[in-house]
Amino acid sequence: MNHVLIVDDEQEIRESLESILREEEYLVTTAATATEAMALLRDAPYDVVLLDVWLPDRDGLDALGEIRSLEHPPEVVIISGHGTIEAAVKATKLGAYDFLEKPLSLERTLVVLKNATQARKLREDNAEFARQLAVKGTVTGQSVPMKALRQQIKLMAPTNGRVLIYGESGTGKELIGRAMHAESLRKDRVFVELNCAAIPEDYIETELFGYRNGAGPGGGAPGNGRPTEKRGTFERADGGTLFLDEVGDMSLKTQAKVLRALDEQRFLPVGASHPVHVDVRVIAATNKDLEEEIARGNFREDLFYRLNVIPFYVPPLRDRKEDIPLLVKEFLLEFGQQYGRARVEMSDDALATLKQYHWPGNVRELRNLVERVLILNPKIQRLDRKHLPALVYREAGKTSNGNGRGEEFATLLEAREAYERDYILKKLDECHGNVSRAAEGLGLERSHLYRKMKALGVTVKE
Repeated sequence: MNHVLIVDDEQEIRESLESILREEEYLVTTAATATEAMALLRDAPYDVVLLDVWLPDRDGLDALGEIRSLEHPPEVVIISGHGTIEAAVKATKLGAYDFLEKPLSLERTLVVLKNATQARKLREDNAEFARQLAVKGTVTGQSVPMKALRQQIKLMAPTNGRVLIYGESGTGKELIGRAMHAESLRKDRVFVELNCAAIPEDYIETELFGYRNGAGPGGGAPGNGRPTEKRGTFERADGGTLFLDEVGDMSLKTQAKVLRALDEQRFLPVGASHPVHVDVRVIAATNKDLEEEIARGNFREDLFYRLNVIPFYVPPLRDRKEDIPLLVKEFLLEFGQQYGRARVEMSDDALATLKQYHWPGNVRELRNLVERVLILNPKIQRLDRKHLPALVYREAGKTSNGNGRGEEFATLLEAREAYERDYILKKLDECHGNVSRAAEGLGLERSHLYRKMKALGVTVKE
């Protein structure tokens, strides 16, 4: 729930705004002076401040500068009964998100407040990502392809050239896009992502370009409970980077509008009468062969050439298996911190098995596997081959045999233990971790199942 601070010396305005915003499910605090407001801001985090210009103890624009200098500043919306263009320009230069004139329009106020909370969240998300990059570097891997990729990012990130990233699903195309943004001249501005494949066709245009006057999906006139205005991803990314994931899944109709927006750096929101001008760097990604899609008539050739100024290729994990130990170490550290685990390591035998697996789901599959293994083995500090899912070392066994036939494990005992462990984990998962119910389903005594779990390294809390 978003927290709003209302700073105004008029009690009626404070009470009226507080009542309205509470109905809209905002947390609301009020202050009558700048001094009171600064004390509140230093004591607790706020998402947005509605700040009056005329305050009894201090000028609101003077207080704005101090608010923006806080370690984690909220977005500030200036409100004034004596609004002028000069005042609005000054407030914007000092860091205000927007400027509202009194008497306040309820609909306009709610729209600005919603957009301001979204802007602050995006700013915080990007700041957190920048901190993560500073800790763990940009792109993990010491293989030749990944070293070349990092070098390419270093060279191309500071430019404004559009980027098209190719690669299979799960290879980390979004990470490359974020790394490009983090090393670009736009790194202090927003990074906005849109997965084109996840948005229904009827909604993709409004997601990209927004709408005005209630003209979005669902329609309806203002006042019917639907928002009258929405800022699309192009507008929200103004000054920063827009990452269009799975761009090959856009319809030809949407592609035409994106092409025009790229060419003109402006667009017309649905239902608007005036275009919106933006300065956006677009980074697109796809798991499709776009040249093949062009030949099939599914992708515009002119849009392809607009996007493909700087092409990147992210190799699948099976082509850079020497990076697996580094990735596993990174994921063990990440999930160890997330689940409050002490240092956990993976044995050389387990790592060798992971290197033999084909990884159809790429880095995403490896990350999910590490998390699963940690969750299922909460007390183990060293993860061995037997703790891996049976699918992984069965496939690894086939790979090591070269022809995919014959014995999959070194010994019959190893094969039996692998099967038993996988089957017990499956039954425990079906029973939501309840050992008694799992034992009943397996046809075993509860104590027998506990001994079997201990021998196989399975430790699941009932």
